[in-house]
Amino acid sequence: MGLGYRRATLDDLPALTDVMTTAFIADPAWGPYSFPDDARREQQSSAFWEQGLRAALRFPWTLVTPGCEAAAVWIPPGEPEMTAGQEREMEALAERMLGAEQTAVVMDIFTRLEAVHPHDPPHFYLSLLGTHRDHRGAGIGMALLADTLALIDAEGMPTYLESTNPANDARYVRQGYRPLDQVTLANGHRITTMWRDPA
Repeated sequence: MGLGYRRATLDDLPALTDVMTTAFIADPAWGPYSFPDDARREQQSSAFWEQGLRAALRFPWTLVTPGCEAAAVWIPPGEPEMTAGQEREMEALAERMLGAEQTAVVMDIFTRLEAVHPHDPPHFYLSLLGTHRDHRGAGIGMALLADTLALIDAEGMPTYLESTNPANDARYVRQGYRPLDQVTLANGHRITTMWRDPA
């Protein structure tokens, strides 16, 4: 497709937040399971994604299509997705919005994913890939992934991701990923982790 991409900056944070909020609003892990209040789901998830994206933007590896229709958020090798301070801020935000019981549900997702996340060999971690709902279905997200994978391939690095929606698994396989593990959430939903060696 070849839309091209650019590196996002903090100026892109509002647009990035809209991308991820709309992309994950119905996700099996990050949608109603994490934010069960139908009336407030979009507002709450927007605040949640804004905090996470702000943390990721400390690295120059959030890559977006020129108009920010889609975004790929990469965490570089050897780096945590969030600092310890940012993790505490995220949990505090969740508690303010969701209360302690529902925050425990959200934090449990992170805990289960981290438990199986490999640390060797070093790799780029695709924390988030999303397309704004106004541009969904045109292949923009996968085109962005392909373009950014070529950039990482040029560095000779493998990549890792977690597919929270089974509908996307085959799309990732077509990009060279292979299933690595499965993470079962407390409600029985399964998340597939995937690995890709450099092309």
